[in-house]
Amino acid sequence: QVPLVESGGGSVQSGGSLRLSCEASNYLTGSYSVGWFRQAPDQQRERVAAIDGYGRTMYGDSVKGRFTISQDVAKHTVYLQMNSLKPEDTATYYCGISFGLPVANFWSRNDAEYWGKGTLVTISS
Repeated sequence: QVPLVESGGGSVQSGGSLRLSCEASNYLTGSYSVGWFRQAPDQQRERVAAIDGYGRTMYGDSVKGRFTISQDVAKHTVYLQMNSLKPEDTATYYCGISFGLPVANFWSRNDAEYWGKGTLVTISS
């Protein structure tokens, strides 16, 4: 098991910002990809953004230009900076990690080996 702990969720008004964090213990080393996914009630899980150990990134179309994924390898933490938030961004946000996959492959699989428990983001209009 790889313990992943998300934090930073909360409630903000439309147009606001939040920064989510995903702490991955000591696992941001070697070949890995970490992604942020979200799931709203009664909806399918959606890919949001992903990053690999080389810093290559992928973004979902609905968040491009508004969200930025980054990482601090020394802190084994991946961040998701979310700006210009909209009510449709409301969801539980999960981070997931896989090993041995570059970000493009991780993205296409739309899944992860290990998951955190999620953090709730609520955007009011």
